[in-house]
Amino acid sequence: MEEKQPSFIHSISKIISDFFNPLVSLFIFFIYMSVQEYSLKDSMLYFLPILLMIILPVIIWLVWNVKTRRYTNMDVSNRVQRKTLYIFIAVCVIAYLIFHYIKSGSIDFVMLFILILLFALQVSNFFIKSSMHTAFNIFVAALFFALDLKMGLIWLGIATMVGITRIILKRHTVKEVFMGAGIAIVVSFIYLYCNIQFQHY
Repeated sequence: MEEKQPSFIHSISKIISDFFNPLVSLFIFFIYMSVQEYSLKDSMLYFLPILLMIILPVIIWLVWNVKTRRYTNMDVSNRVQRKTLYIFIAVCVIAYLIFHYIKSGSIDFVMLFILILLFALQVSNFFIKSSMHTAFNIFVAALFFALDLKMGLIWLGIATMVGITRIILKRHTVKEVFMGAGIAIVVSFIYLYCNIQFQHY
């Protein structure tokens, strides 16, 4: 019996879902922010610690756990497996926040809210496997909104597409995607409100 080939919609959904995973979306935002807000030297000084303390360790952690079969896939779709992923990312973010505070004497506002979003998703994971892809892409849209309205709207469209692909690929149910979106919307609104208040001082 011939193996059923994935449909065109399924194939496109996989490309969108794989590309716009939380790490890549945040990587794109940090590159964009570095270019917009800092000189080349300052952007390297800002971005390199994020790359070395968060992005690379999380990629290595994911690859190692998939290779040793502790995780089923790079998406970490399994609800039980997600617990250790959330903890590992949180440890990396906390380490970076401490490093940034010691170095500059200030808290990295963006990373603080990434930690809050992670914590909210971890709590949600005890009850429902919220879509991390959807949640992070909505939050990245909020990060873009704070810098550029047009980019924020574009990324909101991307986040919507990502949410749809997660359902098409059967990685999440409609309820799980809406839960991830709901958590991200609440965290995003708080972030944008605090960001506006902070700019007034």
